[in-house]
Amino acid sequence: MTINRRKFLGATVAASAALSAPMALAAGSGKPRVVVIGGGAGGATAARYIAKDSKGEIDVTLIEPTRTYYTCFFSNLYLGGFKEMDELGHSYGGLAAAGVNVIHDWAIGVDRDSKQVTLAGGAKLTYDKLVLSPGIDFVDNAVAGWDVTAQNAMPHAYKGGSQTELLKAQLAAMPEGGVFAMVAPPNPYRCPPGPYERVSMVAHYLKANNPTAKIIVADPKPKFSKMALFQEGWANNYGGMIDWVGEEFGGGNVEVDPNGMTLSIDGEVVSVDVCNVIPAMKAGKIAEIAGVTQGNWAPVNAADMSSKADADVYVLGDASQQGDMPKSGFSANSQAKVCANAIRGALTGSRVFPAKFSNTCWSLIDTDNGVKVGATYEATDEKIAKVDGFISSTGESSEVRKATYLESEGWYSGITADMFG
Repeated sequence: MTINRRKFLGATVAASAALSAPMALAAGSGKPRVVVIGGGAGGATAARYIAKDSKGEIDVTLIEPTRTYYTCFFSNLYLGGFKEMDELGHSYGGLAAAGVNVIHDWAIGVDRDSKQVTLAGGAKLTYDKLVLSPGIDFVDNAVAGWDVTAQNAMPHAYKGGSQTELLKAQLAAMPEGGVFAMVAPPNPYRCPPGPYERVSMVAHYLKANNPTAKIIVADPKPKFSKMALFQEGWANNYGGMIDWVGEEFGGGNVEVDPNGMTLSIDGEVVSVDVCNVIPAMKAGKIAEIAGVTQGNWAPVNAADMSSKADADVYVLGDASQQGDMPKSGFSANSQAKVCANAIRGALTGSRVFPAKFSNTCWSLIDTDNGVKVGATYEATDEKIAKVDGFISSTGESSEVRKATYLESEGWYSGITADMFG
């Protein structure tokens, strides 16, 4: 499968045309109201498609506290020196121009009985349909010795923006021959290849700027996404720099000391200069507040991403428990289009198309050395189920790897245009 910006946006235009079938306004004197909480790949896409395809027949409000959204996907390329932070930042002006009422505030309460959302500023918004796309938060005490109060000393950098900038600054300040450590997360988590692309990008930076530095990865898993591809790339490009410690050798038995800057792996204490702690994850807090989570995630119906706790609430992207799809920006964008079609159909009587989903995750290992994994999915009664998939092969030519990297650049341009207009 090859995706570039033109093909991605072309598919988007085709889907938009299909979704723009004639509609009848739902019964009642006013427009139906949709509130979307969270302005990332899921929320921004859903808000834009509902507003655009309903042609003003649905009142759409997006709640997002930040005025500039920095994508977590592609943020590793900033660490590697392939992107500037400004290239990852996107405003909400395009959504406003598309008819979405954008409110920069925190949603702090959801009353599903009265169908109201409460904002930190005191406003209360009434909805007919509510879309939750809050991304991830971290599980308390997931890593011994670390909580969010330690994120300045040991950044997670798993939410785009200031944390990513902090980790880059710490990387640049490492002493010659210093140690960069990562505590990798347990499954499931946002962007399965993400930690290992990050290791690659940190290694790329250190190879050029601090070639005697070392990287230690403490991993609670016995294997990880694209493992053979990454390990091949590490051996070919960063030989001797990266030490991956998996479950078998105690990678899940870790403790950190942010004050002393140490990492303990299965009782062995190592002094580190930078420590990137990526804890276990859960759905963003507002999903829990809304009462739609079960354990760490929010179960949804595969056909339309509606919550299993409430048919008028939908949960997208990383926060959802939906089946076989990985938690990725591509997944969230794909789910948002299915959700938008279903909501528009429910509120206006327009045609609802069968749910189909897709995902691709690209990773950069070194300059012009891109790899990918992806699949297509369908909705079943039980879950979003994988239909077929693909993955890059070890031993691919430099031409194929460069083409894969360029394909990822085209996708980034396409998806951010699709999200923000």
